[in-house]
Amino acid sequence: MSASDDELMHRIHKDLLDSFDEELEMELEDRTVAELTGDGSPDFTLDDKVARQRYFRELFRLQGELVKLQDWVVATGHKVVIIFEGRDAAGKGGVIKRITQRLNPRVCRVAALPAPSDRERTQWYFQRYVSHLPAAGEMVLFDRSWYNRAGVERVMGFCTDEQYEAFFRDVPEFEKMLARSGIQLIKYWFSISDEEQHLRFLGRIHDPLKQWKLSPMDLESRRRWEDYTRAKEVMLERTHIPDAPWWIVPADDKKKARLNCIQHLLQQMDYSETERPAIVLPPRERHDDYVRQPVPQEILVPQVY
Repeated sequence: MSASDDELMHRIHKDLLDSFDEELEMELEDRTVAELTGDGSPDFTLDDKVARQRYFRELFRLQGELVKLQDWVVATGHKVVIIFEGRDAAGKGGVIKRITQRLNPRVCRVAALPAPSDRERTQWYFQRYVSHLPAAGEMVLFDRSWYNRAGVERVMGFCTDEQYEAFFRDVPEFEKMLARSGIQLIKYWFSISDEEQHLRFLGRIHDPLKQWKLSPMDLESRRRWEDYTRAKEVMLERTHIPDAPWWIVPADDKKKARLNCIQHLLQQMDYSETERPAIVLPPRERHDDYVRQPVPQEILVPQVY
């Protein structure tokens, strides 16, 4: 193996460790970070461990603020749409997962629409997205959005030149209409380098648990890197409007991108902590004539563990 190959495998290894951290995040509490974020890998230095611990602590702090934001959204009836766009493997799903991880799915939900059906292709372009917009006291996170037309549909030839130009005429008016209706629209573009996307694709190829993330469309998008770059530049230039500006998230470092995006999101709303009434657990009622029936053994799940 050459030195460059060694470095590549080292980076893929670190990317796999990042994926293990995704599982740890659901289990860790702040008081246990120091005990559980160690690693026996020779590629894992003391600096890595310190950075990892700091990441977890900051993530948990920000997620606590997201809970406060959620309560404020419910209490005030605020309506929020957050759009996440970017290249394949840019980290959109990762940050969405961290935002929603500890929130109420009835308040904060994700809209990740599949390719349009034959019927949807004949509708007004924005129609299928409208049904996912929030009511009062809701936050909706779009994992890709109506900007598909300016990106994948343009690059892959799934729309005509006329449809493409009509989109750019319509989208500023559509987003202004959302703003006038009281919906706050926040748009993020996750930006990664050519080299970093290449590394993440290799990581997915080498990780059986992530191979499902690689579709033929993803591989084709890799080949057409420059076409996507041109499409992104046109999109940002023509849809960056005062009512709904774009925000660029540098995303070569996944963990920093998550923290920076969540911190920025929190700053977009002048929320305050909502006072909650004290919760008192009521005593359980007991009745002398109630006898709990035994569970039939044949329907019990085997206790393998």
